[in-house]
Amino acid sequence: MAAGWWVLIGIGAFIALVALYDILQRRHSILRVFPVVGHLRYVLEAFGPELRQYIVTSNDDERPFSRNERRWIYASSKRQNAGFSFGTDAEFERSPGYLIISPAAFPAPPPAEGDPDDWPLASAKVLGGPRGRRQAFRPSSVVNISGMSFGALSARAVESLNAGAALAGCMQTTGEGGITPYHDHGGDLVLQFGTGWYGARDARGRLDLPRLVDLVERFPVRAIELKLSQGAKPGVGGMLPASKVTPEIARIRGVEPGVACISPPVNPEFSDADGMLDVVERIADATGVPVGIKSAVGESAFWGELARLMDRGTRGVDFITIDGGEGGTGSGPLSFVDHVGLPYRLAQARALRAFAERGIQHDVTWIGSGRLGLPDEAIMAFALGADMINVGREAMLSIGCIQAQRCHTGHCPSGVATQSHWRQRGIDPTLKSARAASYVIAMRRDITRLSRSTGVAHPSQVSLAHIEVLEGDVLTPVAQRFGIHPDWAVPVMI
Repeated sequence: MAAGWWVLIGIGAFIALVALYDILQRRHSILRVFPVVGHLRYVLEAFGPELRQYIVTSNDDERPFSRNERRWIYASSKRQNAGFSFGTDAEFERSPGYLIISPAAFPAPPPAEGDPDDWPLASAKVLGGPRGRRQAFRPSSVVNISGMSFGALSARAVESLNAGAALAGCMQTTGEGGITPYHDHGGDLVLQFGTGWYGARDARGRLDLPRLVDLVERFPVRAIELKLSQGAKPGVGGMLPASKVTPEIARIRGVEPGVACISPPVNPEFSDADGMLDVVERIADATGVPVGIKSAVGESAFWGELARLMDRGTRGVDFITIDGGEGGTGSGPLSFVDHVGLPYRLAQARALRAFAERGIQHDVTWIGSGRLGLPDEAIMAFALGADMINVGREAMLSIGCIQAQRCHTGHCPSGVATQSHWRQRGIDPTLKSARAASYVIAMRRDITRLSRSTGVAHPSQVSLAHIEVLEGDVLTPVAQRFGIHPDWAVPVMI
């Protein structure tokens, strides 16, 4: 017989074997009922996010970031034209909670010298200044990179973000996975610790203060952040899947390789606000750097108690990172992702209110996190009292993430959230660091432009009076919507 017939016979035999397997197996009912062709269902499901991105959805439908939003981030990171033509395609009346930023009749003028679109945008507050920390400083950028651990992200992704932070003059939060060689490419660091105290833990998983001090002395650590919880999974701790716990990651974290790395929901060092402040002061005294907390927001009692304890003036955190329920670089159970923890705007308002009622809201630097890496969302955060913002997924997009939503599987197609050496090959840290920096610079540029359009020179001066929320054809002042006095969120420039 001709070779072609043998090929056809081989294909037929393969299909027959697949059909026989599908009929006999018991794991997938679709395959038992529809042998062979049923596999198409799983193929289409596997490529569903990509198909929806490029074929099905409109410019504003997709979540968590629409095509228009991703397009702005991609274009900004590549220094391409990030403009949009022919007017907006947003449907104001059908978008609940649509932000309307009120332009001033006479905008604020640009800086007297330098490039007005790349003007350094430093924090309005000195981080650690109110509490007199030895290494208090004014952050040079109001836009910084959020905590994403090596392990959750690939080595090349972490390196790209750190080198990008150096180029942009901003800070990178390490995530709770500890400091790695990939964090040491010129960018200043905020060293984050979760309940596992990775990188500064003893054999029992407790805080080893001398090891922490050593880290601060060896690396460019500007501040330390204690993560109480995060928007993606408040109350359940953290988990790095076993497939991502490589020998290198296990060595850095001090855990067993190939076994899921679980950060417990309860911190072994403290269990209430009073005990937490004791630990904060111990760390601040030993290292000299500002110390703060990161938290999702739920109950009001904790924030009221923290404000009460800090009102005494003897102990306190230097900064508070509010992580909204929109946060999501870390994976979590669907019910937690969708239903546990307040969205950022409500979360910021609740925490700020507890401090403002005692008149101490400006003794703290407020950092917003949770889908704030778009200029309009950032301006809303500043109006609600944020002094700086952290960007996570948006920074991932700037270095090549395609929003495939497979971060938890270890099979990220772009190499950003995987430990696969083959998939990481697509990331060139030299190129991607420049793109991360360009995105951060573009964010600062557009935040500055929006601020000046309202008549103020700095985003921290944007007040709730500058923003309204559109519901149908009804405009509601933001202060009224969130129960905040318009003057509470605007700090004195120091």
